[in-house]
Parts: sequence; C-alpha cells; structure tokens
Amino acid sequence: MGWEFGLPALLIALLAVLIASGKWRWLYIAAVTVPRDFKALTRYIKLMSLVRKYSRQNASAADIFAEYVAKQPDKACYIFEGKEWSFREVSDYSNRVANVFHTHGYKHGDVVGLLLENRPEFIAIWLGLSRLGVITPLININLRKNALLHSITVAKCNALIYGESLSEAVSEVSETLPSSTAFYQLNDTAQQTVLPNSKDMTTLLQSASKETPTTGVKKPNHHDQLVYIYTSGTTGLPKAAVITHARFVFITAAIHIVAGFRSDDIFYTPLPMYHTAGGMMSCGQALLFGATVVIRKKFSASQYFADCQKYNCTVGQYIGEMCRYILATPESATDKAHKVRLMFGNGLRPQIWSQFVERFNIPRVAEFYGATEGNANIVNIDNTPGAIGFVSRIIPSIYPISIIRADPATGEPIRGKDGLCQLCKPNEPGVFIGKIIPSNPSRAFLGYVDKSASERKIVRNIFRKGDSAFLSGDLLEADERGNLFFKDRTGDTFRWKGENVSTSEVEAEVSNAAGYRDTVVYGVEVPNMEGRAGMTAILDPERQVDLVKLAQTLRETLPSYARPQFVRLLTKVDMTGTFKLKKLDLQKEEFDPNVIDDALFYLSSKGTYESLTKEVFEQIKRNEIRF
Repeated sequence: MGWEFGLPALLIALLAVLIASGKWRWLYIAAVTVPRDFKALTRYIKLMSLVRKYSRQNASAADIFAEYVAKQPDKACYIFEGKEWSFREVSDYSNRVANVFHTHGYKHGDVVGLLLENRPEFIAIWLGLSRLGVITPLININLRKNALLHSITVAKCNALIYGESLSEAVSEVSETLPSSTAFYQLNDTAQQTVLPNSKDMTTLLQSASKETPTTGVKKPNHHDQLVYIYTSGTTGLPKAAVITHARFVFITAAIHIVAGFRSDDIFYTPLPMYHTAGGMMSCGQALLFGATVVIRKKFSASQYFADCQKYNCTVGQYIGEMCRYILATPESATDKAHKVRLMFGNGLRPQIWSQFVERFNIPRVAEFYGATEGNANIVNIDNTPGAIGFVSRIIPSIYPISIIRADPATGEPIRGKDGLCQLCKPNEPGVFIGKIIPSNPSRAFLGYVDKSASERKIVRNIFRKGDSAFLSGDLLEADERGNLFFKDRTGDTFRWKGENVSTSEVEAEVSNAAGYRDTVVYGVEVPNMEGRAGMTAILDPERQVDLVKLAQTLRETLPSYARPQFVRLLTKVDMTGTFKLKKLDLQKEEFDPNVIDDALFYLSSKGTYESLTKEVFEQIKRNEIRF
C-alpha cells in the first residue's frame, strides 16, 4: 500500500522539479514538435543519400537527365505556349548546341553567356554547353547598357548567346566588349537578319548532329562549375554566384524531397529562368526527376490559375509579390477550378496568407527561404501560416543553422566578452546564418565569381574560434516551437522614436490598405530629429489611393512609431526580375519636393496625410512642423 501511495507522490514531486527548473516547458515543446522534426529528418536523410549517390557516380546534370531520356523519351518534358517538348526533343536540341560549340572550338572551362527570354531552348542551351564543360552565366534579360556590360564582363564571357528580341540591347554594348567576344543570335525562325558581328545560331543548329559529342571532349565532373546565377541587383550591380553540378543537384533535389514533390507532378512556373527559383527549382524537376514543367514567358496574375487549369498543373510556383498580384485580380471561375495541390515559393506575406489559400483553395503551401549563393536553406513542411521553415528545438545541431544577435541596421554580429556570437532567444529577431562545412555540399559556400564579394558574406569565430558561417543579411525570428519567420533585411530596418521598425512588416500593411498595390518603405532623415522617419512609396499612377482611409487603417494596424510619416505616390516603378522593388534611389531622394515630381504627403498632427509642398518642406526643415 505504501508503494501505491508513494508512486503518485514521487510523480508529483518529479513534476514539481521539472516545472521549477523550466524543463517541463521544453518537454512539452519537444512532444508537440516531434512529428514535424521526424518528417524533416527522414526527408533530409533521403536527400543526403541521393546527393551522395550522384557524388559517388561523379554525375553531371546532363548524365542524370540522360537516365530519364532513356526511360521516358516521349513524355512531355517542357510545355511552352501550347507546344510540348518531349524528353528526347530537349536532349536532341542540347546535343546540337554542344556540337555547334564543339566544332567552334569551345572547351572545358570556357564561359558562354546566355541572354534569352523564358522558353525551353533556354534550358537546352545551357544543358548542351555543360556537356562540353562550358560554364553558362544566365544573364537578366532586363539589363541594359552598363549593367548588361558588367554582367558579361564580370563573368569573363568568351561568347554570348542572345535571343532575336534582345538584339538591340546587345548592339548597345557589343562594341565596348573585348574584340575576342563572339556573338550567337538565336532567331525564332531561320534566315532572319542577325547583327553584323553575330553568327546565325538557328541556322547552325539545323545542320548540327543530335548525337552527344565525345571525341576530344573533356567530360565535366560533379564538382565542376555549371552556371552562374546573378543576384537581383536591388542595390548595386549584380554579382555572379557560382553554381556547380553538385550545387544544382542539391538545390533542385532539396526542394523536391523536403517539400514533397512527385515525379508525376506537372509544375507551373512563370518566373524568370535566369534565376534560381524558376530556372533550377522548377525547371530542374524535369532534368533530375523526370517531371513535366509548364513554362510561361511572362507572369500574368489574371492567367495564373487559368493556365494551371488548362495544363492540369499540380504544383504552382510563386515568388515575391506574385501572390498579392493574383489576389488583387477580380474573382473568377478558374479560382478553384484547378488541380493544384501545392504552391511553393518565397515571399507570401503572412498578412495575406489565409486570404490567398482560402480564395484559391490551396491545400498546402511550402514557403521556403534561401539565397542562390548561400547555404542556409529551409522549407515550411507542415503548413504553418507565415513560416518560412523551422529549426528543431530537440536536436538543433542536425541542420546547423542559427539566428544570432546582430545590429539590425548593419547586420554586424553582436559579440560577447569572449569575442564569440550570441544565439537569439525565442521571439528575438536576429541574423540568420548557415555553418560552413566545405566537405558537405549542403553546407559549402561557393560564393561569387568576385572573391572579395564572397569574403564579405562570411562571418568567422561564431561559437568557437576558427569556425565560419554564411551571413545571410536577413533578420529572422524563431517562435517557441522553432518556426522561423522573416522579419526584414539588415539595413532596411530603421530606428524611429527609440524603436526598431521593420520595413517588410510595414510594407505588407501599407500594401493591404492601398488595395494590394506595389509598395516600398524606407527610413529618411528629418532635420533636428533622431533616427529615421518612415516613408512609403506606393505605385498609384492614376491617384486612386484613398489617403484618408490609408491613414485610418494604418492607425489601426501599426504602432505609432511604425506608421509612415511621408507618402509618395509613384507614377512608375523600377522592379527586379523577381518582383522586388528597387528602393535605393527613392531613399536618396527622401521627401524633397524640389527634386521629386511625384505627389508627396506628410502625416500631420491631425493624423491625416496632407500635401507636402515646397513651403511645408521648408517648415519641416526649420522644425516648425514636428513629428
């Protein structure tokens, strides 16, 4: 009997000790996150098994693709503007490309740039060049003059392949490039006019062999460079990030396995193929897993789900503000008349997450986070609204990523007395880092072609002397269960009224209040005031934004220090290829009506937005109007 009474007492005492020590809460969190962590762990093991298999085989991207060409030659590989390209057709085209450039003397280690709009030939061209060991920089088709010239020269291109529609852009820079640079123009049809210094690639391909060239060809290995992918260029000139065959396999396989894709999925991507998201994560599903990918030349918000319905797509891709654009379209019968079981991408704001999935009946969203050049990549695998991934609270070391304390304005890590970095606590924002392990393809940091730019992205002596990590430059926050949420980019966060303001969060609220319009938020200096006041620029060429409603809504949704003190209504806006607004020039112009032609407003003491004239501007400078 004594034992019967003693056991409950013992359990109660043990429970009291756990509660007193704080470990009870840890046990609870561990219990509720076990299913998520176990699912992620099994998928990670599967991923690393696949990656190691291809590493042992020394397989190139073309080698893996050849397996599916042999298995399913007639299956649709890519679908573009209603036309299907079979696996055999993509393979044949890539071999023709390889033979043309092989006969022209291109060899392992040479660099041939590619400037081409979205189409199946885009993948087939760099795939064909890769058979020779030639590296292909994938150049942004929106670049012109200095930016285009920089992208070609920083990659040290021996030649440039470009589409007929981009011939004018090429002609503007061709004479500035080294005389040794060769040009190949790809026309929509044969016998079209080409630039005087260019070769007619379309005609050359027609007579080329569709057999894989082998004589005199040095086969690329698994760790050779495959392509260069450029950063978006939201600030400064684009930087060329190095993608090896191993890196391509890892990125494409990681999203496939961790997000739960299938080989029988039909993917839909309207994203630029010169970036990682569209060109690798979606288009790579055909090359490495034998799936079908539907390519659209340009993104159309109104046609997104209509296209998904037309082509029976099961997986849709988004990036940046695309979901907001789609949500802003009038309701349609195609909203739910599709077979999409999963949407994946990055940039679906938490503020519109629920509205989006409910309106379009999306069963699951796999929001991911990662940088092309980085090694800190994560995925939301359990449909947690707003989360971009997670870090395990049970075994955090299994995937060595961390959030460390840092200055939100500069991104500089905050170090302790021992000179080492400090981990953030739950719900404390900090900079996201990924530990660098050169021997592990998932943890290696290949960086950029520009080695000095690579070095600036590495932080050393983090948790012990001598270790190193990739510094993302992004501010993230983990909740108690380890779910990660994007807060802002370092440098974008500004301080006002003694509080740190996240531009990302304010942008989301302003955009919602302004009818899902393009919006940027940034900090501007106000004479005689400490910190930076918030300013928002809204794309509104027809002046349809209701400023009274805007002020009222922001008063309800944002704390006083986060409300924009200035509003600029843009008549036009400059965007990157991944739908990111360029804010650097806007930030430099601040709120000066002497240099800005757009309509300007300021938040008056009445709590409403009033016109910011030159007279008002002078009053602000004289400190007669205060904030």
